[in-house]
Amino acid sequence: MTTTTIRAGLTAAFAIVLGLGTARAQAPASQLDAIQSAGVIRICTTGDYKPFTNAVGESYEGIDIEMAKSLAKAIGVEPRFVRTKWAELIADFTGGKCDVAMGGIGVTLERQKRVFYSTPALATGKVPLARCSDKEKFQSVADIDKAGVTAIANPGGTNERFARTNFKQAKIQLHGDNVTIFDEILAGRADVFVTEAIEATVQEKLKPGLCAINVDKPLTFIEIGYLLPRGDVVFKAFVDQWLHLAKQTGEYKRYYDQYLR
Repeated sequence: MTTTTIRAGLTAAFAIVLGLGTARAQAPASQLDAIQSAGVIRICTTGDYKPFTNAVGESYEGIDIEMAKSLAKAIGVEPRFVRTKWAELIADFTGGKCDVAMGGIGVTLERQKRVFYSTPALATGKVPLARCSDKEKFQSVADIDKAGVTAIANPGGTNERFARTNFKQAKIQLHGDNVTIFDEILAGRADVFVTEAIEATVQEKLKPGLCAINVDKPLTFIEIGYLLPRGDVVFKAFVDQWLHLAKQTGEYKRYYDQYLR
């Protein structure tokens, strides 16, 4: 091998290394960097899903509201909450209205085609919520899916998806306000609402006359997580580690217990 050949080879290798360095320098920054630069993390939340997120005047409360504040503190920025609706959640998030979405958001493969999820914050499942006088009537999907039964659901989320997938005989009634949907059952304008066990348990306490059915044997398995920008592995790694520590130190359980009382 001649000196000229060796020099040519080294020059080519140096060019490759230089090119890789330039590519890395031009790689898009993580949203984590943008959040730190802005001094604010924007959190999309619906504000209508106790015990995770609940709008109170101009502010919010709930398990995931406390967790959002904790995440902001961990990053070293201020939290800013952005109101959204279940039917508009993915569009608002992917449209750049917020950096993360939190508030009892179920993990689905359909959503994960467009976003990243954090590691799960909670595992739960869907159960029927009905008038206590009808508790024995709605023990299973088959019990609910009968002519003459009105199953109510909030549009745009996993509750509507569950209803449309499982109920072919029962009437499906959509109700756009997830705060007053429970009153529709008490008033007799609907018979049953299938939702996450944790929400059903909370509403059973808040609305005398409603009973959560078979909370210890949910109809489905679902995990709750936080929406993150698709492809941003740096931000996801940070959020996953923060959530891991919050669960290991008991911080998450403290908020869970606080809002389930």
